Amino acid sequence: MKFIRRSLEPVLTRAAREFPAVALTGPRQSGKTTLLRHLFGPTHLFVSFDLPDVRQAALTDPRGFLALHPPPVVLDEIQHVPDLLPYIREAIDRRRTRAGQFILTGSQNILVMERVAETLAGRVAPLHLLPLSRREAVGRPGAPLPWSARATPAARHPTLRALWQDLLRGAYPELVAHPRRDRHLWHASYVQTYLERDVRTLRQVGDLTQFQAFLRLLAARSGQLLDLSGLARDLGVAVNTAKAWLSVLEATYQVFVLRPFFANVGKRLVKTPKVYFTDVGTLCYLAGLREPTHAAAGPMGGAIFETAVVSEIFKAIVHQGEVPRLYFWRTATGVEVDLVVDRGTELVPIEITQSATPRPAMAAGIVRLRQDLGDRVGRGYVVHPGTIRLPLAPGVLALPFADL
Repeated sequence: MKFIRRSLEPVLTRAAREFPAVALTGPRQSGKTTLLRHLFGPTHLFVSFDLPDVRQAALTDPRGFLALHPPPVVLDEIQHVPDLLPYIREAIDRRRTRAGQFILTGSQNILVMERVAETLAGRVAPLHLLPLSRREAVGRPGAPLPWSARATPAARHPTLRALWQDLLRGAYPELVAHPRRDRHLWHASYVQTYLERDVRTLRQVGDLTQFQAFLRLLAARSGQLLDLSGLARDLGVAVNTAKAWLSVLEATYQVFVLRPFFANVGKRLVKTPKVYFTDVGTLCYLAGLREPTHAAAGPMGGAIFETAVVSEIFKAIVHQGEVPRLYFWRTATGVEVDLVVDRGTELVPIEITQSATPRPAMAAGIVRLRQDLGDRVGRGYVVHPGTIRLPLAPGVLALPFADL
């Protein structure tokens, strides 16, 4: 498989120069192993704990195992041997000032990062690798986000059909690198492997069949206000069970929760969060969508495109080594901005429309947000699947998805 450059590369190499250990987590098949072999193959040993005999050796004699595999070393799928972490700390502390000793990877956020953060506090840089962002898939991994002073328009814009083909396909590296591979079969295999290998190891899940039904129901509600009570009622399970299952999906990077933005503006705001799938291809597979025209014209077309835009920004920020501060804004009367990016110095409002013909009325929510919050709100964008860049209102620009 050809190597696809990742936005995280400079962040990862810098972290390995500054910290004794680096922990790289993300969903299965997101390219963690490929990236680490590319960056550290010439300098580090490589050990995978996916193999049962290797796991057993590490658990039986952890000090002996680390002596046979001395740093610098990449330890892949560390979640299989969490009891090895105290011995890794012991090895690090013998040479505390030496950077890049251990590169750890894992596929389950909660299982890995809680133990890593607790055991290797002050010694490890936590980073995350998600499926490809669009900028990575088209060979522009260093492209800045639109609100950066260095941002430039895309050189090419895909046709609407090509764009929807890409959305259906999703952004896992194997599918992007092999465009002729059957995407439906790949996603079917991925979901089944995910259920059998990742979900089984998490205590919150008992019935895998019911959990898979929960996954599909959640896909049908992507981008909507999250009604866990309604989901639980439809499945015939307790609300606490639905909450636990949602935490499983977050822990394994299948979804992320977008929370509402609050500001003291003297009005009622919606407090219910939204849920988005990290990979829009997974979303389309779970929703039973196979054809671009069906996906674009169907009832989920708007939700799919919104998921693509929100996940693109989410992945782009994560792959810069930062924690995304993303929200949506919605009043009790229904005035809404789909996405608000908190940059610290300003808020960047983003409205998302499936129409390739942006109109000034689409900027109404952003104009209202600026009226309520004033100078805190920076330049806004209406992101659409077409090719047009034009002002829609003062401080609001229509932006093609390809320029994102």
